[in-house]
Amino acid sequence: MDVVNEPSGRWGGSWTEIKLNAFSKYVWSYLTIMKGHPNWQTIYFDGFAGSGTRTGDTQENRPLIEALNIGDDSNVYKGSAERVLNLEKNLRFNYYYFIDTDNQALTALRTRIEKNFGAFSNVIFRRDDVNNQLLKLSTTMKKYEKKFAALIFLDPFGMQIKWESIASLRGTRTDVWILLPTGVIVNRLLDKKAELKHIEKLTSFFGLSEQKIKTYFYKRMTKPTLFGKQEVIRKVSDPIEKIARLYIQQLKSIWKFVTEEPLKLLNSKNVPIYHLIFASNNKTALKIASQIIKSEN
Repeated sequence: MDVVNEPSGRWGGSWTEIKLNAFSKYVWSYLTIMKGHPNWQTIYFDGFAGSGTRTGDTQENRPLIEALNIGDDSNVYKGSAERVLNLEKNLRFNYYYFIDTDNQALTALRTRIEKNFGAFSNVIFRRDDVNNQLLKLSTTMKKYEKKFAALIFLDPFGMQIKWESIASLRGTRTDVWILLPTGVIVNRLLDKKAELKHIEKLTSFFGLSEQKIKTYFYKRMTKPTLFGKQEVIRKVSDPIEKIARLYIQQLKSIWKFVTEEPLKLLNSKNVPIYHLIFASNNKTALKIASQIIKSEN
């Protein structure tokens, strides 16, 4: 069996569709494999479930978005919930968790799901910060380490995910897809002069100190001037790719297998705005995810 084959239906076009298409292929492969392991209870965890429509992040990140003048790039399609539930009937998770801080969006999502798929006791909606729910998930999975296997989809627009929440999943049977706002936000916070006005966002995001972040993304150089040599700070070349590389390096401290080449999502000017990265403690899972990413890149 070729577990990389995509499920019925194709989704394509914009970068959001490419992202969801890649993820949907993996969900199909994951559930196909897990059918052969009925002793495991499977969990689907969507940390930014949204309303199932195109919507921007209008709460926590709005001041930052406006300050960075991101504009229309803030519109992110939230269609993962319905795509996962729309798979064949024999491909089902035991539990579905849809998380969002926006109560209106979560209510809209529940309405759409119940209208299209009916009401199910194993489909759970929770209005909460994703970081709180990740910590609760990790606690449960560690308590019942031989009972649950989880597939986690973290699809934020911004930098809401704290590194401590990611690190809490160390040692659990989890497969994780995480969307990094490498070009659209993180690179903009790494200003050319290394002033790092939003350093608290960066340290929380990477799980690294300010000094380590500066050492990684900036170089001290000397240049001759009319008044002698002067020390200047230069931002590294190709910073967007280096952001992804650093996060991958961090993920390797939590999971055994992480995609070396993430899925690059480009804007209309062919500039990377997001990187979609996969991590797992299963080597076969990495192989499948890498093949999917390669087919989409």
